[in-house]
This record gives sequence, structure tokens and C-alpha cells, in this order.
Amino acid sequence: MSAQETIKDTVTNNDVVLFMKGTKSMPQCGFSSRVAGVLNFMGVEYQDVNVLEDENVRQAIKDYSDWPTIPQLYVKGEFVGGCDIITEMTLSGELDQLLDDKGVVYSKDAADKIREANA
Repeated sequence: MSAQETIKDTVTNNDVVLFMKGTKSMPQCGFSSRVAGVLNFMGVEYQDVNVLEDENVRQAIKDYSDWPTIPQLYVKGEFVGGCDIITEMTLSGELDQLLDDKGVVYSKDAADKIREANA
């Protein structure tokens, strides 16, 4: 299976996927840590893919999404964005709305606490 096929299979068969540097329990860069931290705090169940383990996947995910940076978040097969976009969506409530629309379980209280802490 090619890296592109592996990526497509991963985003198709998991409701939420974060392509990141490191893992959800041990991020290896600040941007990946921020997005994983938001998802972890909000209680979102997600598949993490450590792009540092496979150079082919690291490049292929950039080609797949036509997005130059990592991390990259996918919800129900749809590319959502990277660190800055996820941060903005979290603070505006757009991430809550997307998760609601897609039927993804998360803690609304935790999402509210993130916004309160950053107000």
C-alpha cells in the first residue's frame, strides 16, 4: 500500500485523525502539542499518526491535503486545518459546531473552559 493509500484509509476509517510530530501522549513539537492538547482536554477520541516515524507519510500527507505544514486534523475524512486554524476554531466555537455537526463526542464544558481561559 502506498503512503497516499495508507493516509486515505486512515482518514476514512477513523472519525478524527491528527497527523502530528510525535504522539498524542508525547508530542514532539509545539504546534502538534497545542492541537493534541486541545483534543485531549476536550475528550475527543482520535487516531494520532506520528509523521516522524515515516518520511514517506510525512511528505505524502502534505501532498494529500495540499497543505504545507504539520499537524493536520481530519474529521470524518475532511481536512480541517493546522495549528493556527484549530486554535482559532476552538476559541470561536467553530470546532464545537463542526464536532456537533459530524456527530463526534467531546466535552462541551472543557471547550467552554478553554475559551474562558483565553478570554
